[in-house]
Amino acid sequence: MALEVGSTAQSQNSKADQIVRRTANFQPSIWGDQFMNDDSEDIITYAHKQQEVEELKLAVRREVFTTSADDFSNQMKLIDAIQRLGVAYHFEKEIEEALEHIYAANHFHDDDGDGDLYNVSLGFRLLRQHGHNVSCGIFNKFKESKNGGFKESLSADVPGMLSFYEATHLRVHGEDILEEALVFTTKHLESATTHVSYQLAEQIAQALERPLRKSLERLCARRFMSIYQDEASHNEALLKLAKSDFILVQSLHKQELSEITRWWKELDFGRKLPFARSRIVELYSWILGVYFEPQYLVGRKFLTKIIALTSVMDDIYDAFGTFEELEIFTEAIHQRWHANCMDGLPDYMQIFFHAVLNVFNEIEEEMVKEGRAYRAHYAKEAWKTTAKAYFDEAKWFHEGCIPSMEEYMRVAATSAGIFAVSTTSLVGMGDIVQ
Repeated sequence: MALEVGSTAQSQNSKADQIVRRTANFQPSIWGDQFMNDDSEDIITYAHKQQEVEELKLAVRREVFTTSADDFSNQMKLIDAIQRLGVAYHFEKEIEEALEHIYAANHFHDDDGDGDLYNVSLGFRLLRQHGHNVSCGIFNKFKESKNGGFKESLSADVPGMLSFYEATHLRVHGEDILEEALVFTTKHLESATTHVSYQLAEQIAQALERPLRKSLERLCARRFMSIYQDEASHNEALLKLAKSDFILVQSLHKQELSEITRWWKELDFGRKLPFARSRIVELYSWILGVYFEPQYLVGRKFLTKIIALTSVMDDIYDAFGTFEELEIFTEAIHQRWHANCMDGLPDYMQIFFHAVLNVFNEIEEEMVKEGRAYRAHYAKEAWKTTAKAYFDEAKWFHEGCIPSMEEYMRVAATSAGIFAVSTTSLVGMGDIVQ
């Protein structure tokens, strides 16, 4: 697994043991200690914003899910805004119920229903995002004929084209009409930026660079606040909630990052394992892309620690460890998994393995308190499987073996880290998984 592309590996002679080792010469962290300390002002801000957010949630719940309940078009637009502004996690049940009602009462089952391009596309995207089986055939009515292309007159409706473009990214294999729509909308949106308002042009540029389906929710929320507040029809309570909640959650993230940075600093890998990468801030930011919501604090903490240690393990297998060391290291991880098995390991591996055991013990203790001890087992097994895949790749390198594509993919599917990351990400997510 390579979480970062390093410079060309080169050999260095260790004066301590005269073993020739490779190293990627990774650059040190650019962040220093700037994230280590809690900011008392942030703590005060968090306490102040908490009450404000609770009050605004009540207002939004009343205005969006009560007064707008029978205005499907307006409610879909508000739900879309709630999601783009990053506060949908406050209203998961209400959004699900509203979309169930819209799906049951509206015409999203065939191409004969009412609705303009904007609303049909928006409804299609929202409903598919939430698991409803909406047919792509609802877009047939926007074509010249069943076998023809899309109506060129649609290009005059730029907001509709943008909504249609975003909907195409919910397509599945074999939906040719949405493949055609992606080409059609992209072409017309690219040419539309010169004759629309600055705000709409910005939305188009952002969408073409990274559509909603491929965006990071926190970045999307920050950008959309600036757009949404300029819309004449924006919901004032929703906008205030989004801004207050963003500050609140950002404060929480800073506290988490401070705690994780201190943990990383105490490991002292920069001195003890200088060959390894130090990218704890970047990795925490990556995990925020997995889940940013406050209720997943425990999951973020564990996943960040595990992925940081996986990065170091990757450097051990890819460069620094000799093949003989990797053999006994893999056995220690994959078969024995106990502090007593560290005696045969070189010092740097003992330091690393000790840190690994401590983190997994921490996970196990937390899961026992929650009554979910079994989850620690799955995380541990995923880690072991990753180590074995790293060793298989190291063995190929040692033997000068070029595997077949089938052999490589069998190992790479695990060494890429997806199995370990996805398994560990679920450990601290509470009742969302069983």
